[in-house]
Amino acid sequence: MLDKRKFYINGEWVDPITQNDLYVLNPATEKPIAVVSLGTAEDIDRAVTAARKAFASYSRTSVEERLALLEKLLAIYKRRYDEMADTITAELGAPKTMSREQQADVGVGHLQGYIDALKNLKLREKLPNGDTLLREPIGVCGLITPWNWPVNQIALKVVPVLATGCTCVLKPSEFTPLNAMLYAEMIHEAGFPAGVFNLVNGDGIHAGAALSKHKDIDMMSFTGSTRAGIAVSKDAADTVKRVTLELGGKSPNIVFADADIEERVTASILECFNNSGQSCDAPTRMLVERSVYDKVVEIARRVGREARVGDPTREGSHIGPLVSHIQYERVQALIEAGVAEGAILLAGGPGKPEGFETGYFVKPTIFAAVNNTMRIAREEVFGPVLSIIPFDTEEEAIEIANDTNYGLAAYVQTGDPERAQRVAARLRAGMVHINGGPHRYGSPFGGYKQSGNGREGGMFGLEDFLEVKTVHLPDAA
Repeated sequence: MLDKRKFYINGEWVDPITQNDLYVLNPATEKPIAVVSLGTAEDIDRAVTAARKAFASYSRTSVEERLALLEKLLAIYKRRYDEMADTITAELGAPKTMSREQQADVGVGHLQGYIDALKNLKLREKLPNGDTLLREPIGVCGLITPWNWPVNQIALKVVPVLATGCTCVLKPSEFTPLNAMLYAEMIHEAGFPAGVFNLVNGDGIHAGAALSKHKDIDMMSFTGSTRAGIAVSKDAADTVKRVTLELGGKSPNIVFADADIEERVTASILECFNNSGQSCDAPTRMLVERSVYDKVVEIARRVGREARVGDPTREGSHIGPLVSHIQYERVQALIEAGVAEGAILLAGGPGKPEGFETGYFVKPTIFAAVNNTMRIAREEVFGPVLSIIPFDTEEEAIEIANDTNYGLAAYVQTGDPERAQRVAARLRAGMVHINGGPHRYGSPFGGYKQSGNGREGGMFGLEDFLEVKTVHLPDAA
């Protein structure tokens, strides 16, 4: 078992002020694979002090200097790529193939996207009225990242900090801290100055709240549940920090009768089940035009029953476990709610798959005859659970799609390009995927309503970490 109880502060691995052990469990075996320490407010303060001191000089570095460091980091990440993929498989339970092809790949893609954006960023420009506009690093940033796509969110937050001349303290999820510590090793090897990046493990109630409340933190960037995002915002309010949030989702997937039904429904279900359903932008509400509803139900029944869970250390397209016992219980409660509320179970259901009594495995589950008032249609399940809802008209589909507190992503399946654009324009979501269009590195990621505020990735992601200053000169004589 790995001993990972140190924190990375001011360019060194240091002992916590007060040791508070937490075992990191492999979700497939339920056995400990590492021990970390949960940080306190005092640990956070030590890290913030280091970041504040480093900001004085790092904020004055040139774009060229920062680009050179980011290029080094990219090369190191590529060299240690397989190590990152294996780490995520061990602590998250992402199957080996998925971890290598998706989970680890985001560390390359987002970093390259930010490098490309930084090369095109205008830090100084002349306004049409003659004033000068400057873009400057906002300061010391507190970063809190989740467990479901761990290095994805680390890259989306840490890299723009490093790129813009800010400094930071990262608190990763206590369920998946090992990939963050590996990323800290890479940053150290790349040669970023001491104090620019700091890492303190801990839980949200103590370390996370201490970070959000800290008077010397200029900005908080948080990804996680809407409930926790509200808490971060409240904690940050007393010091009027900038707060950016990437929160939950209940993404609608509108399937019109003119779509390639077999291909698009199958792909949509597999997308919903990807990462064991633990994705904030997963297409978890499938809205189906009534004329093809029965056909879609039969396809969904077949695809759902063919979906398999399996050992995450093996290659393949199977589904791994959920991250923790807590998450397993939450998903089970919502599956049971779907049954109790009268939804028709097409595949899966409560309990563990046969042969997987150990580990936090769940059955890939699909409900039909769902209406938008049911808990499984309203609440973010965060497991491999799909709800199918019928509709009659385009207008009704849009109304159901937008009838949610969330607004992260939406999906449209149609053979009519004009309809695709017309519907996309009316969906209250930060991202709309048409006929399987993927999210691409460098494009902004984020949502409307209770899915958060701010955007991550590419140029928009850099701008979140920049302040705008206007310089007014006297009128020419």
